[in-house]
Amino acid sequence: MSSTSNLLGPRSSLFSGVSSFVFPRTFLMDLHADRSYSLIDSQEAIPFKNETVMDPTLLIKLGRWQWWFLVAINIFFLIVGQAGAVLLGRFYYDQGGNSTWMATLVQTAAFPVLVIPLYFLPSQKEDQSTSSTSPSLLVLALIYFVLGLVIAGDNMLYSTGLLYLSASTYSIISSTQLAFNAVFSYFINSQKFSALIFNSVIILTLSVALIGVNDDSDGPAGVSTQKHIIGFICTLAASAIYSLLLSLMQLTFQKVLKKETFSVVLQMQIFTALVATCASVVGLFASGDWKTLHGEMESFGKGRVSYVMTLVWTAVSWQVCSVGVVGLIFVVSSLFSNVISTLSLAVTPIAAVIVFHDKMNGVKIIAMLMAIWGSASYIYQNYLDDAKARRAVADVSESHIA
Repeated sequence: MSSTSNLLGPRSSLFSGVSSFVFPRTFLMDLHADRSYSLIDSQEAIPFKNETVMDPTLLIKLGRWQWWFLVAINIFFLIVGQAGAVLLGRFYYDQGGNSTWMATLVQTAAFPVLVIPLYFLPSQKEDQSTSSTSPSLLVLALIYFVLGLVIAGDNMLYSTGLLYLSASTYSIISSTQLAFNAVFSYFINSQKFSALIFNSVIILTLSVALIGVNDDSDGPAGVSTQKHIIGFICTLAASAIYSLLLSLMQLTFQKVLKKETFSVVLQMQIFTALVATCASVVGLFASGDWKTLHGEMESFGKGRVSYVMTLVWTAVSWQVCSVGVVGLIFVVSSLFSNVISTLSLAVTPIAAVIVFHDKMNGVKIIAMLMAIWGSASYIYQNYLDDAKARRAVADVSESHIA
């Protein structure tokens, strides 16, 4: 999935309740339940206990059927985008593609697509009190540069993991992002570690442990046991780094940018993806992989046109996923976006079985069910936090009326 957005191998969530899960390459910002702002308006951060509440004014402006249409479209973008990107990435390798740097590049190369929703956002004058505390251009550039480089490295790890693993195994391992997110959020963002979150971490850890001890008979042809282990380690490390990035991004919004509006988040995703894309291009040429691309295209199993289209649509798929993630947060809530993202945990392995005929032995099925269980436990904690915040807001509103 891919990063900022990134991160959306498996990754991809900008905002999500207590944490975020999406398949690689959707590095969007992770909005946590204990935040102090809510995206009630696409351009204005309003003081609020929990940002995962749906925008009621949007529902009134659009009408119910139009609102549901937007929700359905964004769900489609998210699920199809991230599942399609993973399957196309596996298809690239299966048909003779071997450049991990090219696979890394396509995860962020289509970031200009994100300029489209940014362009249509209504402009708004910045509050003077906010602008006075805004970081300097140099500080912003440094933050985007560092995050972009880390994203590029993370994407490279995901590409290496997908090279040596089946799409279904890769997706299940990537679900550990939730567990890593909980741990990093606890230490970096002071996120509470409840019993449900602890249960989620343990279950997801056991799920990946099962994959680790499972034989590699369902892996890509010609992949040795040693390479299978390398793929396992790279995917697990990529999931950990991706989760760390989400926590660092949240910290950046809280301590440096000090605002979390829809446009600001999109800008971070665009600029970090730009840096990651440039770093991937440098890696492609520095490694010498660019010299093999012509021969790779000529020998591609489905032909040259298919080779180009595979890379193009992989890049587009990651950004379509990003649009879906941000769209659901804007139209509904970060919690709902997280739920739909987790749904891909089941969709991608099943799609891999249908498309690539991946073997789903008993161990892998149990691991997938445990991963879904752990994810559901995590999401339920988000639901409880969201419900608690809603009750608190309702109580405050009633006290004001009284």
